[in-house]
Formats: sequence, structure tokens, C-alpha cells
Amino acid sequence: MKRNMGTTDKILRISGAALLIVLYITKILSGTLGVIALVLAAILIVTSFIGFCPLYLPFGINTRKKD
Repeated sequence: MKRNMGTTDKILRISGAALLIVLYITKILSGTLGVIALVLAAILIVTSFIGFCPLYLPFGINTRKKD
């Protein structure tokens, strides 16, 4: 599993996940939509920490700086 996410990408994902969690906690998103938001937030956080996004592979996207 080769890393394909840069720092900016990771920060944006974590920020988006935090926003989804806040929307759920404040009950702006609730019910099924709230659960979907929490699952999406979890996916965003996990992919940020491992530095790999499987959806980038088919499109050849790599936001990581070249070494």
C-alpha cells in the first residue's frame, strides 16, 4: 500500500470529518443521514492517518509530494 495523500489533503479530510461530527452532535444531521455522515467521517479520518486513499488508484491521483 503506497501512500498517495499529501499533507494538505490530510488536513482537509480531517477538517471535513470534524465538521460532519459537529453537525451530527448538534443534531443538524440526524437519523439515517446522521449515521451516514458518521461513517463517512470515520472513513475520512482513517484514510488521513494511513495516508492512502483507495479511490485515488483507478484515477492515478497522487497528492503527495515527490521524494
